[in-house]
Amino acid sequence: MTNTTTFLTLDNGLTVHLKEIHTAPIISTWVWYRVGSRNETKGKTGISHWVEHMQFKGTEKFPPGYLDREISRVGGIWNAMTYLDWTTYFETLPAHIFEISLELEADRMANSRFIPEEVERERTVIISEREGNENEPLFLLGEAVQSAAFFNHPYKNEVIGLMEDIETITRDDLYDHYRAFYDPGNAILAVAGDFETDALLEKINNQFGSISTHGVSKSPVAIEPPLSGEKQVTVNGPGETRFVQVSYRAPAASDPDFFQLTVLDSLLTGPSSLNMFGSGGTSNKTSRLYRALVETEIAVSCHGALQATHDPYLYHINLTLPPDRSPEEVLQVVDQEIENVLNTAISFGEIERAIKQAKALFAYSSEEITNQAFWLGYSEMFARYDWFENYVSYLSQVTPESLMIAAQKFLAPENRVVGFYIPQESTINL
Repeated sequence: MTNTTTFLTLDNGLTVHLKEIHTAPIISTWVWYRVGSRNETKGKTGISHWVEHMQFKGTEKFPPGYLDREISRVGGIWNAMTYLDWTTYFETLPAHIFEISLELEADRMANSRFIPEEVERERTVIISEREGNENEPLFLLGEAVQSAAFFNHPYKNEVIGLMEDIETITRDDLYDHYRAFYDPGNAILAVAGDFETDALLEKINNQFGSISTHGVSKSPVAIEPPLSGEKQVTVNGPGETRFVQVSYRAPAASDPDFFQLTVLDSLLTGPSSLNMFGSGGTSNKTSRLYRALVETEIAVSCHGALQATHDPYLYHINLTLPPDRSPEEVLQVVDQEIENVLNTAISFGEIERAIKQAKALFAYSSEEITNQAFWLGYSEMFARYDWFENYVSYLSQVTPESLMIAAQKFLAPENRVVGFYIPQESTINL
């Protein structure tokens, strides 16, 4: 059965994307706001993540705990996520009762309360979350590399924010941030599943149509200058395992070079999943760095990470070291493999395999109703929905020549930050 997709905008500016999928009696509803750590300023890092937490504190209409009980009772799921460019909320429910998701999202778009006592309780929760992260080597290493990779752009900060900001952000700061960005003109409502479009549009208008828009004034985001040379950072912290993270400046998802780097990622480390919600995956055992590092026992694991972002961000290569290998030795092997890519023609066969694996992972992340609803909104956070629809076609256009040009541009040593994580009790010298 052909899926029907509809795109429109309400009078108040709310963008609506609908996709009929009649394979199961399920409807998944997502509301996306164009606000994340990219929209934060010095002294207010982590505020978008904290506002997301406050949306689960209830409203006058839906007291705390009510929706947890109602959604769990029917076997539904609901959650939220905050990232660099966006914040999103979703519910996946049986079709016959899904309307509560529209009612909920319209209500908290306009009527979240930010009760001072709840703000302080959540401050404690987020401080504990941050403290827990600080016991994780990969968080500490990732934060140090991220901070070193950017001079001015807000991408330099972790989404959870800096501890000094979490401790000082006020209730009014949170509420002002909410009112500034939780506006229908700054949101996308994406719904996929077992519904009839005309009937659903009437329900959407009833719930969201009366929410007024005040317009969203966004401060310009600083343009990041190129790195002037390779940077290295060393982090000492808890644990017994050493890690290396090599992070290259990467293009924005809307840049045609993003698809070149996607294929390079698949070739070097195995493809990265772009869907943070999706499941499934492919093996990375045929990738160059896996064969050079893991099969030879120079590294315990090797994974790449490339995310679709609004502005140029980072491509990470993450490595876990065995006890008998030094960070310098591991980095030397990485550099040799990168050098091979930069200076040796890549065969059609290897490119075809890398593209095939990237396509397979993309298919895994797109097959369920919840994932279809996810992509309806997610792709609009950094590009347009046709980016998602044409993704496979864009990958198929990658050639050995275009891949070599992109590799020389993005995998150059002067375009990266290298991070070493050394346990505090380690005596290895870098």
